Amino acid sequence: MKRRQSLKLMAAGAVSVPAILSGCKEPEKNPETKATGNPYGIDRFPEELNHEKELLQKENFFTPDELALIRILCDIIIPADEVSGSATQAGVPDFIEFIVKDKPELQTPVRGGLRWLNALSIKRFGASFKDCNPAQQTEIIDLIAYPERVKNNKELSAGAAFFSLMRNLTASGFYTSEIGLRDLGYMGNKPNQWNGVPDEVLKEYQMTYSEKELRDCLSFSNTAEPG
Repeated sequence: MKRRQSLKLMAAGAVSVPAILSGCKEPEKNPETKATGNPYGIDRFPEELNHEKELLQKENFFTPDELALIRILCDIIIPADEVSGSATQAGVPDFIEFIVKDKPELQTPVRGGLRWLNALSIKRFGASFKDCNPAQQTEIIDLIAYPERVKNNKELSAGAAFFSLMRNLTASGFYTSEIGLRDLGYMGNKPNQWNGVPDEVLKEYQMTYSEKELRDCLSFSNTAEPG
């Protein structure tokens, strides 16, 4: 299974997390929010809006170097392909910045993991992770991308836990973004027309529609709005 396919499966659970959804809204494109003058959405409690405003107004938690490293990691996890853009193009680094402000308990694991990654890079290649070439970066990531392989390795198991966290955050941010939803093929709720149980299924179960049911279905089809 390809990496992107695996992450799509992970996203099915991630999109239900309220904190993740709140961090990935794009309300400025909603004409209703423009009309009300509320840039944070019309479906939020005042307490939620105030909390989000406070988080967005806070200074960045990550340093520029840390954000540069996060961008590299995000695009290693979800690179651009023929279907959609990369995690960075979907705004995932900003999402991660927002989430660690919203959930301070993630700050130490993420920052500590970034430092661990740089330490390993310097140990192996004499340069920080962002200054390594793509082949060297991939070699390091391959060491920590599979937690089961390194669970008995004290040094690498810590890195694997960090990378799993980054992978989850990246998938959550990407697949709740506009780019990610297009990548999933999500169309939202759309009207359709049901033409009844297929004939072959009715025959298999030896069932038929009554004349009344057929009349009612036909009447509904003729009066239903197109769409």
